[in-house]
Formats: sequence, structure tokens, C-alpha cells
Amino acid sequence: MTALAMSAATETASDPALALAELWPASPRSVREVGLPAALIAELIAKAILQSGKTPLSQLSTRLHLSLNVLREVLDLLVAEHVLEVAWRGDSDLDVQYQLTATGRQRATAWLERCAYVGPAPVPLAAYAALVERQAAQMLSLSAEDLAHELGDVFLATAQQRMLGAALYAGRTVLLHGPSGSGKSTLARRLGSLLQGVVAVPHALLIGSDIVQVYDAMLHRAPQPYQLRQLGERRSCDPRWVLCQRPVLTLDAEFTSAQLELQADTQAGCYRAPPQLQANNGLLIVDDLGRQHMPASDLLNRLTLAQELGRSSLSMGAASAVTVACRLQLVFVTSMQPASLFDASALRRLSYKIGIDALDAASYRTLFRHRCVNSGVVFDDAALRYLIEQLHGGSGLPLLACYPAEIVGRIRDFAGFLGEAPRVTVATLDQAWISMFAADPALPATAGAAPDSQRAI
Repeated sequence: MTALAMSAATETASDPALALAELWPASPRSVREVGLPAALIAELIAKAILQSGKTPLSQLSTRLHLSLNVLREVLDLLVAEHVLEVAWRGDSDLDVQYQLTATGRQRATAWLERCAYVGPAPVPLAAYAALVERQAAQMLSLSAEDLAHELGDVFLATAQQRMLGAALYAGRTVLLHGPSGSGKSTLARRLGSLLQGVVAVPHALLIGSDIVQVYDAMLHRAPQPYQLRQLGERRSCDPRWVLCQRPVLTLDAEFTSAQLELQADTQAGCYRAPPQLQANNGLLIVDDLGRQHMPASDLLNRLTLAQELGRSSLSMGAASAVTVACRLQLVFVTSMQPASLFDASALRRLSYKIGIDALDAASYRTLFRHRCVNSGVVFDDAALRYLIEQLHGGSGLPLLACYPAEIVGRIRDFAGFLGEAPRVTVATLDQAWISMFAADPALPATAGAAPDSQRAI
């Protein structure tokens, strides 16, 4: 982060009113301030009324996320053009309902056939890009204390912690690599909790003449109560934006190259934003790198280039493309050897390559105890020595971070089924082990490494 950005972040953090003003645009008071063509707002109004029938002004405001003043400005035009008429008016200026005229129904039907989108009014692309840049500058730098507090139970070596902290502090790309089950994916997801502050995300964007839906309630989580308190008193804000925690999005092995582009949703009448757009001002994790339905080098180059340039080029149909802001942290996770996935040039794009391997015996014991305490399972030191020395040692299976939770969970499963209190004993460990690996602990281990079936967990 530059000195100027750090100064801006410090100033914002010390002034809650400024923070909210910077994060969430003020509510537009006119069509000009909305930044959209009046014709587009008119179409949204007409299509909404076509679907709902006689519609109160307040209901239009809620559905289109536009203020009453903005709606009245366009509604007056539609009434003057005999597209709409006042169906009912009460004592208050707010207590009014509108309906389509015969001409209005024809025009609204044609608009709906051309574009089925009826929802929150979009935000102009330029306004979105400007806010993404402001929110990127407001991200506070990570400290060693923050990292130690959040990852105190992950059992990373000091060298690993420092590499990870330096990468996140500088906003550089991270590759977590190591054997399956070593805890890489869990660690990557935990990094999302280190992202401080909140951001505003638009319900939708206007790109050219097309609408792109950005906000996803499953991804963009509401702020925590303490985060809202830190922002101070809330003023009238633009309802086209949603205040959220910084997003954390994970791509898995099923991801395809087509999903990096805008996805047409013909039923909704809009495009769906790709992950690099939805994760703006947050964290994008590519898990299980090397198993996606596209070459790992292509995926790496596409995302790291967008991060380096601060923008991503997206295709819209066969003949058009658009550039959108792209300000995010990238973390890649793989169980493969980095050199088997990338050439030297591609490896240089991965600023920090951090190996996450099996635990040492002391860390494994501590993690197992934590899992027992958190799960209400009675712990036994002698049984744990048996697990490490006989079961792991005899089978050749490494002390991976994934095993304690799985073993403790199975001990609870068996105990619950039998109506017993869950306890760590040699017998319950043997039972859990057999159910995991289909291998009898009483039999001598075969020479060499553990079979693939035992590594898969």
C-alpha cells in the first residue's frame, strides 16, 4: 500500500462519518444524479407495473431501489406521454398508485420481450470503477499481531507465517502447495477473516446497454454488528448498493474458462458477473489448482494479469468486450508440485510460494487435543501416543492436519450410536481408523509409502 493510500485508510478509520461517505454513495436526488438514461428507468418502471398490475409508489421504490424523487421525475413523464395513469390517490403525496394505459401495456410488453430484467436499477460502470478504487485504497494493511491472533491454531512454522503475512501485507499473489489433507484449503479460507472493513457492492451494473448482476446474497455477507457501529450514524444512501463484508470467493475443480466471462441469463434478462468481478475488494481463492477444466497456466495468467493491471477484460457475446475494475487478493491452492504445473515464467507470477506440509508430532498432539475439547470428547495421552506411534507410524501415513477432526468426529459418531460418552481409547481409535482406511491396525504395515486410498482423505 502506498503512503498516500495508508494515509487515506488511517483517516477513514479514525472518522466513521467519512468512512460511510466514502463507502456508500449518497442517495441520488434526480435522474441526472442517478447517472442512467431516463428511458432505461422508464422501461424498468413500465415492466414492473406490467408484472404487478396497479402498483403503489412505495412498492416501485422498493423493487427498483430508486428514491421517490427520482421515480416521480420519470413517472410524470410517463403520465404525460400516456404510458401510465394515476389509478388511485390518497391524502398523502406518497399514497398514490399507478397503472399502465392501453398504449403503455403495448410498449411495456415490447420492452419486456426485448429484455426480461426487472429489478434494482443498475449503477453506471464508471461510478462502480471509481468506488472499487476508493475501497481498495481503504483496505488496512495486515499486521503480525492480526495474523498471529487469527491463525494461532493453524500450527504454521514461523517462516511460513512470515511469508504469508508479508504476501498479504503487500497484496501479492500466494500459492499454497503441499500434500492433500495438509490444511491448505482451510488455511486459505481462514485468510478471508483477515480482510478488515466493509465495502459497498452494487446490485447490478449498466455496461453499454446491458445489465450485469453483481450482488449475490450467498457470497456478499452482511456486515457484523460491530462493523456497523464503527461506521457511526447512517445517512440517506443510494439503495442500489449493498453494504457487505469484504467478499471471499472460492473456485473449485469444476471451474471452467467460460465462467471467467460474463454469463448470459436469458430468463432473468441480464448477465451474471464472473468471479473476478464478484470478488472485487476481497479475496479470490482458486482451490485444487491443476484440476480445473482449463490449463492451470491459462487460469493463472488470466487472473494474475487482471490483478497486476487492476482491470479485467470480459467478453459480452461473440463480438464485444468490456474492461472492468479488478482489485483483489489472489490465493492459489494445489496438491501438485508447482514445477509440474508451470514453467519458470508462470512461476514468477506467483509472488509467494508457501509449502504446507505434514505437522510435527508436538503440533499434531496439540491439534488433536483442541479437536477433543471442542467436540466434548474425553482425551487420553496414552491413546494419543498409540495413534501417532502405532497407527501413523505403522502405516506410514503422515501427520496431516485433516486427520484429528476426522478421527474425533468418528469417535463421536460411534459413541452417539451406542449411547455412550465419546472417549479417546485404543479401541475407539482402531474403530475410527478402520472406518477411514479399510485397514486393520493389528496387521503389520506393508513396506514403502501408504497406498493411494489412504492418502485420499
